[in-house]
Amino acid sequence: MAEEPKIELFIKASDDGESIGNCPFSQRLFMILWLKKVNFTINTVDMKRNPEVMKEIAPGSQLPLLIYNGEVKTDNNKIEEFLEEILAPPKYPKLDVRYKESRTAGNNVFQKFSAYIKNPLQKNGNFERMFLKALLELDQYLNTPLPDEDSTHPSKRLFLDGNELTLADCNLLPKLYIVQVVCKHYRNFTIPRELTGLWNYLKNAEKCEEFVNTCPNEEEIKLAYKNVVKTT
Repeated sequence: MAEEPKIELFIKASDDGESIGNCPFSQRLFMILWLKKVNFTINTVDMKRNPEVMKEIAPGSQLPLLIYNGEVKTDNNKIEEFLEEILAPPKYPKLDVRYKESRTAGNNVFQKFSAYIKNPLQKNGNFERMFLKALLELDQYLNTPLPDEDSTHPSKRLFLDGNELTLADCNLLPKLYIVQVVCKHYRNFTIPRELTGLWNYLKNAEKCEEFVNTCPNEEEIKLAYKNVVKTT
């Protein structure tokens, strides 16, 4: 029987120096490891109080980073590819999407959200429209049946690529969580209720421990965006 790999994930710490910090890239890898059902150690790094940690592990690198059997890996996308390749079936579940469209669905939401919150309110009409358009496109994808579904009815799948969380969800859900928290707090904006596909998707995600237990505290997100959002 093959020996279990030794895996350590280093992620950004919250303002208290201990809890999970605001970083969708960290949450993405945290979710992947949880979904892989592999044993791993999570380390929150407080860069304000103890920046020397990163210099010791991987000089010049940024969080998150992974140590796999003593080998340091620092590129988010390459870490995802590595984990999917090395933690493979039959021992570990496959997390890659079945349909390539699922991989890019919602990709521009975070970009449009960033433009929306970083621009002054008096100039925000166009940025809000573009942001809403990105949300609508994601909603349409979630409502459109996948090739293996009944094409005469709206999709009933739970997530982007079917009824199981995939790499695509690990990438998108942490960003959507930030979008919800920041927009509600700083813009009094919530995702329109008529976007039923998107709301069902978010509700389904809230039932998954792999997502809920890897989310930073809402207050941490608000604090992280305090000096980012243009409030006038």
